[in-house]
Amino acid sequence: MSGSGANPFAQFQESFTQDGNVYKYFDLPSIDSKYESLPFSIRVLLESAVRNCDNFHVLEKDVQSILGWTPSLKQETSDVEVSFKPARVILQDFTGVPAVVDFAAMRDAVRELGGNPEKINPICPADLVIDHSVQVDFVRSSDALTKNESLEFQRNKERFTFLKWGARAFDNMLIVPPGSGIVHQVNLEYLARVVFESDSSADGSKILYPDSVVGTDSHTTMINGLGVLGWGVGGIEAEAVMLGQSISMLLPEVIGYRLEGKLGPLATSTDLVLTITKHLRQLGVVGKFVEFYGPGVAELSIADRATISNMCPEYGATVGYFPIDENTLSYMRQTNRSEKKIDIIRKYLKATRQLRDYSLVDQDPQYTESVTLDLSTVVTSVSGPKRPHDRVSVSSMCEDFKSCLISPVGFKGFAIPPSALAASGEFQWDDGKSYKIGHGSVVIAAITSCTNTSNPSVMLGAGLLAKNAVQKGLSILPYIKTSLSPGSGVVTYYLRESGVIPYLEQLGFDIVGYGCMTCIGNSGPLDENVVNTIEKNGLVCCGVLSGNRNFEGRIHPNTRANYLASPLLVIAYAIAGRVDIDFEIEPLGVDSNGKEVFLRDIWPTRSEIQEVEHKHVIPAMFQEVYSKIQLGSRDWQTLEVSDSKLYPWSEISTYIKLPPFFEGMTRALPKLKGIEKARCLLLLGDSVTTDHISPAGSIARKSPAARYLSERGLTPRDFNSYGSRRGNDAVMARGTFANIRLVNKLASKTGPSTLHVPSGEEMDIFDAAERYASEGTPLVLVVGKDYGSGSSRDWAAKGPFLLGIKAVIAESYERIHRSNLVGMGIIPLQFLPGQSADTLKLSGREVYNIVLPEGELKPGQRIQVDADGNVFETTLRFDTEVDITYYKNGGILNYMIRKMLD
Repeated sequence: MSGSGANPFAQFQESFTQDGNVYKYFDLPSIDSKYESLPFSIRVLLESAVRNCDNFHVLEKDVQSILGWTPSLKQETSDVEVSFKPARVILQDFTGVPAVVDFAAMRDAVRELGGNPEKINPICPADLVIDHSVQVDFVRSSDALTKNESLEFQRNKERFTFLKWGARAFDNMLIVPPGSGIVHQVNLEYLARVVFESDSSADGSKILYPDSVVGTDSHTTMINGLGVLGWGVGGIEAEAVMLGQSISMLLPEVIGYRLEGKLGPLATSTDLVLTITKHLRQLGVVGKFVEFYGPGVAELSIADRATISNMCPEYGATVGYFPIDENTLSYMRQTNRSEKKIDIIRKYLKATRQLRDYSLVDQDPQYTESVTLDLSTVVTSVSGPKRPHDRVSVSSMCEDFKSCLISPVGFKGFAIPPSALAASGEFQWDDGKSYKIGHGSVVIAAITSCTNTSNPSVMLGAGLLAKNAVQKGLSILPYIKTSLSPGSGVVTYYLRESGVIPYLEQLGFDIVGYGCMTCIGNSGPLDENVVNTIEKNGLVCCGVLSGNRNFEGRIHPNTRANYLASPLLVIAYAIAGRVDIDFEIEPLGVDSNGKEVFLRDIWPTRSEIQEVEHKHVIPAMFQEVYSKIQLGSRDWQTLEVSDSKLYPWSEISTYIKLPPFFEGMTRALPKLKGIEKARCLLLLGDSVTTDHISPAGSIARKSPAARYLSERGLTPRDFNSYGSRRGNDAVMARGTFANIRLVNKLASKTGPSTLHVPSGEEMDIFDAAERYASEGTPLVLVVGKDYGSGSSRDWAAKGPFLLGIKAVIAESYERIHRSNLVGMGIIPLQFLPGQSADTLKLSGREVYNIVLPEGELKPGQRIQVDADGNVFETTLRFDTEVDITYYKNGGILNYMIRKMLD
């Protein structure tokens, strides 16, 4: 056990012996009778606090605070701060690259300041999955997978080499090579321990404790479906955890979500999660834990539960937790975890009252608030056209889309004038035929992302639907860009064994790679004839994907409407060719006999899907796929890397660059001071996501990032994506706020431009920031509600830092992004309730002065802002004392460097 002092709870340690090994654990129920009433998710926080309590990193009062959790606790008024040390960290390579870059840069900084650079090493175990989000360039061919992955390896060889160097240079870090699958699915099927087992340094016994994890992707929450408490953090915070720092957090409210009944025969887990997402978003669970209970939970597979947990960021909670039950242990058996391991896990969980039986009401803990959903009420659904929580029943989809066309511009509107509602255009295809598209035409249909591709029921369901469709003689129009990107090799295995792959391929859903792909914006280019027709006629064309995010500009620049749907519905809408269809009364096509075929004629029932799943999803598949996962491809194995402990930075690299975060850093703390004579760089509205702040998709040819790359001899075909270039701060700074759908009230048009206020010139955001920097002018952002929602993207904080932004004034923040801003030394301020830029009549053209108190900063205190004499108070969103410590140091990583120098 870590720590500098004796553990005051050591007397509560118990043990049992199995197969000659002694297993020790903390007997939590014996510590206090309150334990039995605690939510299961809070019990995991408690165990971590008890085990790590040394009255240095984790205090005895942390344990007492967690034990004192009550349903009456309210986050709005609570200041109960506790420390949490997760068991491990998981990194996705898009965020793992900057994490390793930062570690390498920190080593350089420690050396420059006279310390030992090798102290910068992971203490907390880190699993880095190279989930390289292949761009879908090649589709509808038997070798699409090989071509896409080969091209991706060529594009990212330098990035992969750097990560392989990191695996050698840093201890306690496991690298899962490219081509293995989506990080969250690999986490679920392979990396998760459920109960951790580590060696005791004293007597050779084993220490047992719950698996818990923080990860550098917001959908880390998927692992909660397996009963592993985990959530997304920024890469900056993850790095601090890897270096042994605990997470400081406010004790959360826990919302109990009771499930009862059974899903109907035609409903899928996707329909269920879209229903829950809309319900919880309306309820308001931002920053809270959601814990599922009730007899309906036992009716859901682990994959179903993981699908619900995965969408946690979309409904806004910190976690969507499913306590461990026998179904969890059965899943471990199915995924080839050993029987011996499962027996040890069961014995530990029973001893600590962490094994759940959802049928027993007397096991139900207390919750802050409880809500109920009857599973039988769930209907087939999609979400869109611009947000994941805007659920629409499929039966209402036709009318809803038509309503969106004429509604004012917004989350449910495109403001198409009446004269343009019938707009359409024609183009020639390679087959010599002419095709016509209009509003609502589907041009992208992708079975993609961890939300669904981890779930055998919907993947096999899609395969069975494809089989039924082909046998009825149905097909998909050739210009629709169709793709299938499984979450892991296991998915390909059971799709092949069940015999559905040929039918998927016949409809155009060839396997194109393993990764996030379309969901993260790597949909690849559309045919120019299609693009020109869309642009020329001002069409609202559509993407339909089984992903979890559909924010504007994310999927593809030319799909203005994007809908999240089950893999089955992705195929259905692709066959239909449009979203404005009423499946109840309109056929998908006709069979060979000229008879109309409706969706109901080809839709497989839940029992039919389950029968195929039970037959074909077996442990041997997981054993075969994961026994060689760390070996990697031949390309990976032949990568030659340096053995040096300090990274040999290249001056000409456009992928990996020494970041400037630690330039000018001193051992002594900088003097605390306010912000004077600042300008507003951007004036933004509500729901500005991390995709708006730091897009991950393609680099536009006419952009500051493109100019930077062109100046270094690269052609547009080699630009790659922002996501792939997260190891280069120069590209990422230029890509900050580069989303084509950004609405900045200081600019005359949508897109990445702003007003340089003193000169009155409108220009690219990066160029304006550079001019302000040359003038010595600090910058602020003024924004609306839910600022920073979406992916836990640390560059959404690093980028603004590099642009010179010193503070953000928002109506509210997404949890992870607020933490990331603090981690980069940016002050998050929040308008007082009922106030906003509009109510305070802020134009964004003012000069801003932010006064910090001369004495000590305190969490949540009032901070005065003066905008050209318009003086108003804001709330300082440093939520904990640790936040303040980080800010005083200039950020988390600066703090960790100074700590290493002590």
